[in-house]
Amino acid sequence: MQTQTSFKAVLRHIGVCCAAWLSATSLILLSAPAFAKVYIDINAPSAIRVPIIVPPFQNTGSRPDTHRLADGMAAIISADLDFSGLFRIIDPRLLDEKYLRGVTRSQIKWDSLSVVGAEAIVTGAFELAGNRLHAELRLFDAVQGRFIIGKKYSGSMDEHRLICHRFANEIFRELTGAPGIFETGIVFVMQTGGVKELYYCNYDGGNQRRLTTLGSLSLSPCWSPDGSRIAFTSYRAGNPDLYAMNLASGKTEKISSKKGINIAPDWSPDNKKIALTLSVKDGNSEIFTLDIQRRTLERITDHWATDVSPSWSPDGRQMAFVSSRSGNPQIFIQTIADSSVRRVTFGRGNYNTSPAWSPRGNLIVYAGMTGGRFNIHSIAPNGTQYRQLTAGQGGNEDPSWSPDGRFITFSSNRTGRREIYIMRADGTGQKKITFGSGEKSEPAWSPFPEN
Repeated sequence: MQTQTSFKAVLRHIGVCCAAWLSATSLILLSAPAFAKVYIDINAPSAIRVPIIVPPFQNTGSRPDTHRLADGMAAIISADLDFSGLFRIIDPRLLDEKYLRGVTRSQIKWDSLSVVGAEAIVTGAFELAGNRLHAELRLFDAVQGRFIIGKKYSGSMDEHRLICHRFANEIFRELTGAPGIFETGIVFVMQTGGVKELYYCNYDGGNQRRLTTLGSLSLSPCWSPDGSRIAFTSYRAGNPDLYAMNLASGKTEKISSKKGINIAPDWSPDNKKIALTLSVKDGNSEIFTLDIQRRTLERITDHWATDVSPSWSPDGRQMAFVSSRSGNPQIFIQTIADSSVRRVTFGRGNYNTSPAWSPRGNLIVYAGMTGGRFNIHSIAPNGTQYRQLTAGQGGNEDPSWSPDGRFITFSSNRTGRREIYIMRADGTGQKKITFGSGEKSEPAWSPFPEN
C-alpha cells in the first residue's frame, strides 16, 4: 500500500521540540487567593467561563512576519480555549494595540486588562530563522498579575498549529487538572467520484492528509486504543474485508476476509480484540470478536434478527449494538460474561443506529431518525437521560466521542454537502471543520497522543 506522506508526520509524532523554560508556579484558579491550588471544575453544569484575552503575538526577530503568525497563532489558541466551553474570549480589539505589546510580567499593562474584565492573559513572542519557528508562550493570572505557566517551542513553520494546540493543552491541564483534546485528530471517509478513501485532520480540521490510496471503497475507520493503528473495511479485493493500517509505517494488512461482510469494527479497550459484523452461513448479520494476535473469532450475538454496529463499553464488559429484533433498528446492550441482552432505546424514533459508547461510560450517542431525517441523540446505558443533540439542520449521522468524553464529532449535510462537524457533549458549539470538495462521513476521533 502506498501513502502520500509519513504517518509520523501526520499524527502525534510530529517533531516539535518542546521544553519548559520556566518552572511551573503553584496551580491557581484565576480569581483564587495567592498560592491556592484550585482547579476549574470541568464537570460543573453551571461553570462560569473564565474571561481570557489572547493578544496578537510579538515578532521579536528580524525577519518579517509574512505568514501573519502573530494574529494566526493567537487565533488558534483562542479558538481552542473557546471551544472547550470553559473560557470566554475577550476581543483584543477592545483595547488599543499599545496596551497589548507586553510579553513578560514586567511589560504587561495590568490596569488595561482590568478595564475589559480579563482574568487571564496569554502572551507570545516568536522569531523566524529560515524555515524554523521559535516561540515563547506564557499564561498569566490577570487579576493578581501572576505568572502561571510558560513554555518554549521550536519547530518548522508548518508546525505552528501544533505548537498552538500544544500550549492550549498546557493551559487546559494547568487550570483543570485534565488533559485537553487540542492535539487529537479525526479520521474520516471522503468520497470523490466512485471512490472512498480515508483522510486525517487535526481536531479543528487543520492539516488534512490523505491516508489511503486504495482506489476502492474504504469505510468505517476506528482507532486502536494506543493510537497506533486504524481498522477499517475496504472493497479493494472485491469483498468487504477488514484491514488494519499501521500509522507509523503506513502498511496495511488484511485481518478478516470471511465470505460476506466484514464490517463496522470497534477496537476493545484492552487493545486485544476487534468487534465486527460478519455474515453467518445463512447470510444473517451477527457480531463477533476477532482476537488480533491469534486471528480467532468468538461469536457474541446469536439471533434470527440483523445485529450490527458493535461498540464496546469502556470497561470492556458490555457491548452496545444495533438490532432489528424488536422490528425496527434499535440500540441494545449485551453483557459479555452472561450474554444477557437489554434494549436501550424506546419510543424515540423508529430507526436508531451507529451507537458509540462514551469513554466516561455514562452515555451512548447514536444517530436516530426523527421527522424523516437522522439526528444525533444521547442516552444513558440504562435508558434514562435521553437528549436530542441536533435538530433542524439537515441530516446528522456517524457520531464519535472525543477521548475525554466531553465532545462529539459527526457528519452532516446541512450545507448541501456532507461535511465533518464537532460539538460539545450537550449539543452546543456545533462547528464545521472540513471544507472543499468531496462528501465526508464516518468520522472517528483519535485517542489522546502519547507523551
